[in-house]
Amino acid sequence: MTDNKIVSREIHLKQRPKGFPTEENFEIVQVHIPESKEGEFLVRNIWMSLDPHMRIYMAKGTGLMPAYQLNKPPSGGCVGQVIESRNDKFKAGEYVLGNSGWREYWVSKGNGDSNGQDIVKVDPKMAPIQYFLGILGITGFTAYVGLLKIGQLREDVDTVFVSTAAGGV
Repeated sequence: MTDNKIVSREIHLKQRPKGFPTEENFEIVQVHIPESKEGEFLVRNIWMSLDPHMRIYMAKGTGLMPAYQLNKPPSGGCVGQVIESRNDKFKAGEYVLGNSGWREYWVSKGNGDSNGQDIVKVDPKMAPIQYFLGILGITGFTAYVGLLKIGQLREDVDTVFVSTAAGGV
């Protein structure tokens, strides 16, 4: 702590990659995290996701989302623990899933993180917390809906060929 502020490390996108991303495209930066205000809570990230689709947003973005800002942490899934709370809905010690990306600490109001994404509590008794970035997260949900709802996969009738070419889903 420095002047009642936590010093946090963040990984910033320093320059847009050409081809495969390299260490030179990123930079570790120390920032001061302000004290949480009334209605906010402070989270310490434990797990952060690096997903194949993020490469697109490092370079140019899409119609769904613009490119990541330079000199800022890329947004991405993260699971962390609430370490301080001034929000009645989130208690210290609870685990949450957000999209606050590549940083050690972040502050939220619970109704949207720094990227406007909702924060969801996760139950560490249900499964290891990192599962909420994979099989119990958006990639697992996407695979479930794709196979069982859209594809209407039937047990003992249909055969599925699995390829990792599509990434985490």
